[in-house]
Amino acid sequence: METKMIWANLVSHDLQKTIEFYTGLGFKKNGHETPELVSFTVAENNFVINFFLPKRFEKALNGKITNAKNENEIIFSLSAKSVEEVDQWHEKVKQIGGTIFCEPEKFEVGYTFGFADPDGHKFNFLYWPGM
Repeated sequence: METKMIWANLVSHDLQKTIEFYTGLGFKKNGHETPELVSFTVAENNFVINFFLPKRFEKALNGKITNAKNENEIIFSLSAKSVEEVDQWHEKVKQIGGTIFCEPEKFEVGYTFGFADPDGHKFNFLYWPGM
């Protein structure tokens, strides 16, 4: 057996805010949104991230969701081409209202900063030489 694809499913408490935030980052909409869902693609490999309203997500999960502003179990890393590009992304995220939880810093041989979207989902932009 072989896995064909992987994507992420996350919660959005306000689809319009989610649309504005991720459009501001330059993510591309993936198909048409519904009253319960909006979907985006990111990066050269078109990684898909779906955002569902809480009731719809809980139904699919068959369980309760966590509050991502207080609890997390995943951080998505987005690659940058240079230290300067990490700094540019840092400014962009601040402009569109993201929450910076880790200011730009050297990390081993790389350079990174961390941010959260309006629902508290965590990401970082990372420059890593050779990657």
